[in-house]
Parts: sequence; structure tokens; C-alpha cells
Amino acid sequence: EAPPRWQWPVSGKVLGRYGESPLTASGIQIGGRVGDPVRAAAAGQVVYSGSGLIGYGELLIIKHSDNWLTAYGYNQARLVAEGARVSAGQQIAQMGEGPMPGGSKRVAMLHFEIRRIGQPLDPLSQLPSR
Repeated sequence: EAPPRWQWPVSGKVLGRYGESPLTASGIQIGGRVGDPVRAAAAGQVVYSGSGLIGYGELLIIKHSDNWLTAYGYNQARLVAEGARVSAGQQIAQMGEGPMPGGSKRVAMLHFEIRRIGQPLDPLSQLPSR
């Protein structure tokens, strides 16, 4: 199954690359400002909206097909509930703060993952070039 046509969920600079630290073992960290809009990278259905997964803060997971999921962590506020259908580019959350690798400092960022059949992929290999 081909991947969806991905969009960047936020417009900030990449702060942490896939696999470069334990914090980015399954995704990337993208900077911005607290409260910036976080948008769905592709159309799909929200299958998780909560804070029960340790290390992700306020987290959203969107299922795009039987094989493809995206995850959006470190949100300040989640704007969609489980079961909601979302369109590509729709605002789903507001950016919050997450930890920087190697230190205790917290900065405004989004933790973003793309998964295929449950396995994380490097989002930079999937997202369009800027």
C-alpha cells in the first residue's frame, strides 16, 4: 500500500532527527512556539487522544489506512477526540513543550512519527522537501 500524500504538521525547524537520540528513536522533533497550530499530516481517523503513554505528553494518533499511522506528541492542547475524522491540514492540536536531547531544558516542539504496519519510519524520508 502506497503511503498517503504527507504534509508537514508544523512549519518549524527540525530540532531532533530520527534515531539521533533516545527521544527521537521513533520520530523527529520540530520546533515552533507554544500554541502554534499542529495539523494532520494526511486525512484519517483519530484512534488515540490522551496523555496515557509515558514520554509523549498530550498525544494524538491518527490512522490513515490499515497500514499507516501518524503520532503527534508534546501538545499543549488536543483539539480532536478519539473517533473523529480529520482532513489533511486540519488543525488537531496546539504545540506544547518537550525535552531537548541531553538536557533538562524544555522547549516548544512537536514530536512527530510516521508508522507503517506499526514500525516507525524516518519522517524526513516520507515528508515532502521544503
